[in-house]
Amino acid sequence: MAKIVLIGAGSHFFARNIITDILSYPGLRDSTITLVGHVHQEPVELVAAFARKMAKQHNFNTNIEFTMNRREALKGADYVLVAIKVGGGAAGQADKKITDKFGVDESAGDTIGPLGVFFGLRNVPVMMDICSDMAELCPQALLINYTNPLAIIGWAVSDYTKIKNVGICNGVQSTAADLAKYLGAPLDELSYWIGGINHMAWFLQLKWRGQDAYPMLREKFQDPAVYSGLQAHVFGPDIVRADVFKAFGYYCTETSPHLSEYLPYFRKRPELIEKFKLTMTVRNDAEREKMRLEKDAELRRTATSNDELPVSRKNDYGVSIINSIETNTPTRITGNVRNTGLITNLPEGCCVEVPCLADKEGLHPCYVGDLPPQLAALNRTNINVQEMAVLGIVEADKTKIFQSILLDPLTSAVLTIDETRHMVDELFLANAEFTQTYR
Repeated sequence: MAKIVLIGAGSHFFARNIITDILSYPGLRDSTITLVGHVHQEPVELVAAFARKMAKQHNFNTNIEFTMNRREALKGADYVLVAIKVGGGAAGQADKKITDKFGVDESAGDTIGPLGVFFGLRNVPVMMDICSDMAELCPQALLINYTNPLAIIGWAVSDYTKIKNVGICNGVQSTAADLAKYLGAPLDELSYWIGGINHMAWFLQLKWRGQDAYPMLREKFQDPAVYSGLQAHVFGPDIVRADVFKAFGYYCTETSPHLSEYLPYFRKRPELIEKFKLTMTVRNDAEREKMRLEKDAELRRTATSNDELPVSRKNDYGVSIINSIETNTPTRITGNVRNTGLITNLPEGCCVEVPCLADKEGLHPCYVGDLPPQLAALNRTNINVQEMAVLGIVEADKTKIFQSILLDPLTSAVLTIDETRHMVDELFLANAEFTQTYR
């Protein structure tokens, strides 16, 4: 019987989906699922009530626990799944007010760029603390990380701890669904091979019924209406990815609003943001709090009502790994792992996103070889930021953090060195609570 620990279980979206996926696998229904909260206990209690209700309704023998004590939860764990946001939404919004003032208009801001680097600055130390606890309490456990910035965290964990780890982003599946829609093909008839870095990985092969589907996609994209409408994908128009595909020859795994942050072409002037339809509604603190309370109320109703809770499967990659190891049911997922010669024209030791096989022996990243050179070049611009950010965070070095943001493609397209320095100084002031040891 596996012990699966969810750190960050107060997140309704993360915890509910993970729990539902776990219970969808017959071989995992005898597991112990331990939910770990941090700030507020009530959301974790609600998620636990939801999970217990689902297990009871379907007569599963799943043991559902919850605690606010992380170390207690980690004792004897086999798998540790983490989704955290240190500082909460408030810290990110404070950062965004500063970057907006300087004209660096990021969207999600959770990967690279000034928002992504400072997101990592807050999250990496806590992840390292989790790894330290794991080394003592469950040294053989697999860390499955969902926390952004995935690549910066994965690089730090791989370089500075001995904990087995993989970063999980389900963007590959959602992009595959987008491509199936564009092609007019059933999703289950598509096959693909992925390589690159998180939020900038590439469909190196895209096949429909065993045949190369890229010629058909190029033909479909001759009509801008296919990808530029409000219903193109979940975030609306998909113009950025279409433009990158046309220019560089391969389709990216990340959504247009995200991808536009990692390149210098799309967000450096307000008129470009309008042209590429990248304007997004930003909720203020009051709106976010209202949404949180509404989600709490909805989960409370779900957990206490007599409604039947279906055990559906979203095919989360992290849960697929657990099922494969526990039941020896081989599967292939896409994971973020240390580059040990897997992608030969990206730096050794960086964090890459590649196909991985999973079975009872564990996780086995697949060899990809050289990326097409234009794709490797795009990836390296982001890897430069990640490398300096990891060093800056681990060494608590303000200069290296500043240099990492100087290397950011979007920031360097908008700001001078001095302007970037002023912006970073303000970000450090806003994050004083988290940077007391920095020099």
